[in-house]
Amino acid sequence: MIRFLDIANHTLFWYYLASNFAYLLMLMIALKTSAAHQRSLESHRLSWINDSPMAPPIAIIAPAHNEEGSIRVAVRNLLELDYPELEVIVVNDGSEDRTLEEMREEFRLRLVRAVYIPEVKSAPVRGLYRSDVDTRLLVVDKEPGGSKADAVNAGLNAANSPYVCVVDADSVLERDALLRIMVPILEDPKRVVAVGGIIRVLNGSEIQGGTLRRVRLPRKSIEVIQVIEYLRAFLIGREAWAQGNMLTIISGAFGLFRTDLVRAVGGYRASSIGEDFDLVARMHRHLLEKRASYQIRFVPDPMCWTEAPSDLKSLGRQRQRWQKGLLDVLWPNRDMLFRPRYGRIGSFALPYLWIFELFAPVFELGGIATIILAASLGVLSREFFLQFLIFGYAFATVISIGSVLQEEITYKRYNDWQDVARLVSYCFLEHFPYRQMHMVWRLQGLWQYFRGDFAWKPLKRKGIQSVQAP
Repeated sequence: MIRFLDIANHTLFWYYLASNFAYLLMLMIALKTSAAHQRSLESHRLSWINDSPMAPPIAIIAPAHNEEGSIRVAVRNLLELDYPELEVIVVNDGSEDRTLEEMREEFRLRLVRAVYIPEVKSAPVRGLYRSDVDTRLLVVDKEPGGSKADAVNAGLNAANSPYVCVVDADSVLERDALLRIMVPILEDPKRVVAVGGIIRVLNGSEIQGGTLRRVRLPRKSIEVIQVIEYLRAFLIGREAWAQGNMLTIISGAFGLFRTDLVRAVGGYRASSIGEDFDLVARMHRHLLEKRASYQIRFVPDPMCWTEAPSDLKSLGRQRQRWQKGLLDVLWPNRDMLFRPRYGRIGSFALPYLWIFELFAPVFELGGIATIILAASLGVLSREFFLQFLIFGYAFATVISIGSVLQEEITYKRYNDWQDVARLVSYCFLEHFPYRQMHMVWRLQGLWQYFRGDFAWKPLKRKGIQSVQAP
């Protein structure tokens, strides 16, 4: 038993060390690529893109289910985005409230007889509506499909543009978001097939008419910690993976894809739990098997703001679903591991996700249990415990502080020094006790997946019109 505990404790130590070293490496890469991105923006003036008749058309697809309270504001904001040629496709996914009626009254919708070819599978479409107020707006009314993926597929069938941008109806896009996310495609239109945009936490910021007026930190501690999580995940994690062309997820709240490629892989998998991760994984597989030269990029500019869960129950449900979605993608694609034909995705990206994401709650919670058991038996080395604290807690905290400082140095969205000070102070709470709660939720997600619980449990949300600072 003592020998087992010694091996388990040292395994946890080296696991923590490897995980934090990987994040340190990603932080260094992200700092370099952020500076390069800022220089590239200087050569691509956003006003030039907006005034250019050569900019590729974009179709925005926004699924909506029971959004009667905010759908008017959400659609109006999409139509006000800066971009020269745009079509907005709102998919009414079997709403049981007045979502369709609200849009009909606000935008004077009329039923149109248009050719609708279901190239990718979705639930039956009831009708197509065109706006007399703004002809760029098309509303697809369909039967409920039971998933966001099904709704996006219906919008994909109705899209006519070479690029589709998938957004959440309850997210807030900055006015120049489309111009910024198109910069990588304009730099290399032949190779760049998809671009992910950064997602920021909206809670606490001041909203007027569904438009972001002032960025502020939320007041609740659980929301502030999520701000740090998002900064680390996007400004460090995804930016670094994208630099090596190993980005495996583009957030479902804001992502741009080449339309023909999404259709070629069969659209979104309606039964998937994490439809955004699943789509990107299938795109990688498809392109690598065809030996295509391609890139999936990431844009770190502040562009999309979304409401994060504000209570522990909703946050736990969200993280459980994310963990189930991770396993739901990794397991079907396990044949890609360490196969030469799948390049860096099979050799680095997917193994990292298996070891440091999927199995993280098992390793960490199991390691904590062995440490407690070793301490109770009196066989825990005091030197080892000190090393564990230094490399586990201090190192991870430094990484979180680095992501906050990177945001402040590069993008400066939190202009109030008090907000920055609060962010830095909460970095010391993220690794303990929040991380342990997070691991419990993720472990629960794995257990739910293995016993066949794939149901989407609703989250408590306020809506974009009420997410305002007091």
